[in-house]
Amino acid sequence: MIDLRTLRDDPEAVRASQRARGEDEGLVDQLLSADERRRGSVSRADTLRAEQKQFGKQVGRAKGDERAALLAKGKELSAEVKAAEAEQAAAEEALAALHRLVPNVVSTAAPVGGEDDFAVLKHVGEPRKLDFAPADHLDLMTRLGAVDMERGAKVSGSRFYFLTGIGAQLQLALLNLAVQQAVANGFQVMITPSLVRPEVMEGTGYLGAHASEVYRLRDDDLYLVGTSEVPLAGFHADEILDLSKGPRRYAGWSSCFRREAGSYGKDTRGIIRVHQFDKVEMFSYCRPADAEAEHARLLAWEEEMLGRIEVPYRVIDTATGDLGTSAARKFDCEAWFPSQDKYRELTSTSNCTTFQARRLAVRYRDENGKPQIAATLNGTLATTRWIAAIMENHQQSDGSVVVPEALRPALGGIDVLTPVS
Repeated sequence: MIDLRTLRDDPEAVRASQRARGEDEGLVDQLLSADERRRGSVSRADTLRAEQKQFGKQVGRAKGDERAALLAKGKELSAEVKAAEAEQAAAEEALAALHRLVPNVVSTAAPVGGEDDFAVLKHVGEPRKLDFAPADHLDLMTRLGAVDMERGAKVSGSRFYFLTGIGAQLQLALLNLAVQQAVANGFQVMITPSLVRPEVMEGTGYLGAHASEVYRLRDDDLYLVGTSEVPLAGFHADEILDLSKGPRRYAGWSSCFRREAGSYGKDTRGIIRVHQFDKVEMFSYCRPADAEAEHARLLAWEEEMLGRIEVPYRVIDTATGDLGTSAARKFDCEAWFPSQDKYRELTSTSNCTTFQARRLAVRYRDENGKPQIAATLNGTLATTRWIAAIMENHQQSDGSVVVPEALRPALGGIDVLTPVS
C-alpha cells in the first residue's frame, strides 16, 4: 500500500502516478475522502470514550435520584459510543478497501507510457552474424533430446513440457550456477514453499490486476506462487528486522506457476511462455533510503549472471504503464533471439519501495529505535527461459549447441551438445 502521509501531503504526486500508469486518478480523491472520514470517526469515537470514562467516575460518586438520572444518561452515552465505534469500523474497512486499489507511486525517473515506451539504457554484446538460417530453441532442443512438448501436453495440457536428458541437466547447471553466484555475494539461499496463504499473495500485490494470472486451490484457500518473491516477502511478515548492518538478502529457488491468462496465441512454441518453470529469485529487505542503490546492485548481479551464459542483451527501463502493481521502477534485461530477430525478456528487477512491506507489516528500527516500514526489492537471477536464449545464441549450422564455459563443469566437461539420433 502507498504511504497515506504521501497522499495527504502531496496528493498531486499520487494523481500524476495514476495518470502515468494509465490508471483511474479519481481513486486518489476517493481515498482522500475515505481517509478523512476514518480520521474523523476515530476522533469522535475517542472523544466519546473519554467522555464515557469521565462520566463513569461521576456515577460512582452520585447517590439517590442523581445517580438514577446519571445512569439513564449513561445508557444514552453508551449507545453513542457503540454507534461511533461501528462508524469507525465501517470507515476503516472502506479506507482499507480503497487503499488496496491504488498501486505503488511510480518513480519520476521511469519513462512514461505503455509497453512499447521503455527506454533502452545500454546494449551488451553483439548478436552473432550467422551464415545459416537460425533454428528456434524448440527445434534445437527437440533435436538434442532436451525437451518433450507432446508428452507434456498429454500429461498436463498445453504450455506444459518435460525437460529431458541434457535439457534437465542444463537447467540444474544453470540454476546451481545462479545459487553459487548468490552465495558469493552474501545471499542466504532458500528453497521456498510453492503454496501461500491469501494474505501473503495479496500482500505482495498479486491479487489485484494480476489475480487472473494466479492459480488458486479453493478447497484449501491457498495460492500457487508465480515467483519465490511471494513467499520471501511473507517470510518476515509482522516482524521487525535488524537492518543496522545493511540489506538482508535472500535467493529463493522455486517452481513457479502462472496461468498466462490473456496470453492466448502468444509464444505458443517452446518454453518461453509456459505454465510452470523453475527460477532463482533475489529478494532484498532494506531501509527505504538505500533502495535505489540496492536496485542498481540487483541489476548488476543479473548482468553478471547473463555474462556467464555469453548472450548479447540490452537493459531497458520499463515504462510506467507496464509496471506491476507493487513496482515503483523496474529494469528488464532482454536477450537477443536470432530466430525472432529481436530481444526478449530474460530477467527483471523491481524496486517496490515500502509498498509490499507496509501490507505485510515488515519493519526495521531507525537510529532512534523507532519502528519504520522497510523497503523490498526483487530480481531474477536465472530461470528456465534462459535455456531458450542459450540454445539460440550458441547454435551451430549442424544443429549442435556450444555450451557456455561457465556451465561446462556441471555438465561433466561437455563443451558441445550434439543432436541425438
